[in-house]
Amino acid sequence: MEQLFDDLEDFGSFDDAVSGDVRDPYPELARLRREEPIQRIDMSAMPGEEGKPVFIVYRYEDAQQMLRDNLTFSSSGVIAAFGPVLGERVMLGMDEPVHGRLRSLVSKAFSQKSLARWQDELVGRVGNELIDGFVGDGKADLVKQFTFDYPSRIIAGLLGLPEEDFPQFQRWSISLLSWILNPERGLAASTALCEYFAPILEARRATPKEDMISLLAAAEIDGEKLTDEEIFSFLRLLLPAGVETTYRSLGNLLFALLTETTQLEALRADRSLLPQAIEEAVRWNPPLLTITRATTCDTELGGVHIPEGCSVLPMLGSTNRQEDRWDDPDQFNIFRTPKANLGWGHGVHVCLGMHLARLEMRTAVDLLLDRLPNLRMDPDGDDPHIRGQVFRSPTSLPVLFDPVRSSS
Repeated sequence: MEQLFDDLEDFGSFDDAVSGDVRDPYPELARLRREEPIQRIDMSAMPGEEGKPVFIVYRYEDAQQMLRDNLTFSSSGVIAAFGPVLGERVMLGMDEPVHGRLRSLVSKAFSQKSLARWQDELVGRVGNELIDGFVGDGKADLVKQFTFDYPSRIIAGLLGLPEEDFPQFQRWSISLLSWILNPERGLAASTALCEYFAPILEARRATPKEDMISLLAAAEIDGEKLTDEEIFSFLRLLLPAGVETTYRSLGNLLFALLTETTQLEALRADRSLLPQAIEEAVRWNPPLLTITRATTCDTELGGVHIPEGCSVLPMLGSTNRQEDRWDDPDQFNIFRTPKANLGWGHGVHVCLGMHLARLEMRTAVDLLLDRLPNLRMDPDGDDPHIRGQVFRSPTSLPVLFDPVRSSS
């Protein structure tokens, strides 16, 4: 199959189209949070159901309430938007009780206990192999040479895919995300993924291995197993959800640490600060600023009437910087008193892969600090910055360090 994307360069083009070069959306989000905490956008000029108003939710309490109420605020809009490429049985777009059944069947694969065995033999190995490629150079772009490849190779490893398939696997991931901008490319990637996974799933059903596809094939609750289509939908979801958000979250964390050098030095000296640094990075700059829900009936939220059938978007990037919940919310500060944020989502759809993402981020930072002495931002690099108003991450992270001989 032809190369669907020119990897990172085309990922940048995807960002350009979806989010633009928006460096700081937060002042405008703060204004809306104060002046119009639930914003009604008139869509009456649009035909049919699409003509119903859209609502954007900017305050933490209102967003938390709606994400907790999955009966009133349905996830079905995800299937309406992405069903053609992710499948009509994609878990992210399911409501209860079907969502709970599917999630319970796959959640064991993502538990902290299940993931612990992968820490050294997969996550650490992938991280070390990538660092081996530039450890002797004294400089690198951590986006191009580390964070972009790191989560996709881990997901491919969890699924037990051959290493030679990793580059194509990553291209399919990016192509699925491009569905709205390029339907033909997205559909082609979705079809190719099904054709690719079908013989692998059949082989794992016959002869299970120590990988996630085998676990999904064998998963059973009350005598009921996942269908092939449910597994294909989950695997297609795993690509953009498990690869792309982790790539961005890790990039945001590394950018924050490399620009806040006092905090970087504190973390270098005391790695027990790393879990709270990860949570702070997800609060301060979540990889995805908003998600979508649809109302199943007329309802009221924050004193605002919302009709049935309307799209409602909790603005996670706003809720995570609410002034009456966090002091100096625009500042990245790993020494904050821990407090829950909505960067991982909330309610029944809270991020299924958050334990894996935390493991990947923790392992990556540990390895980079251990293996790249005197790691620091390159002062002559090309203006590294976080950008985006839907997806957010840095497009480059030019760094310097003291070169050392590769361990390979």
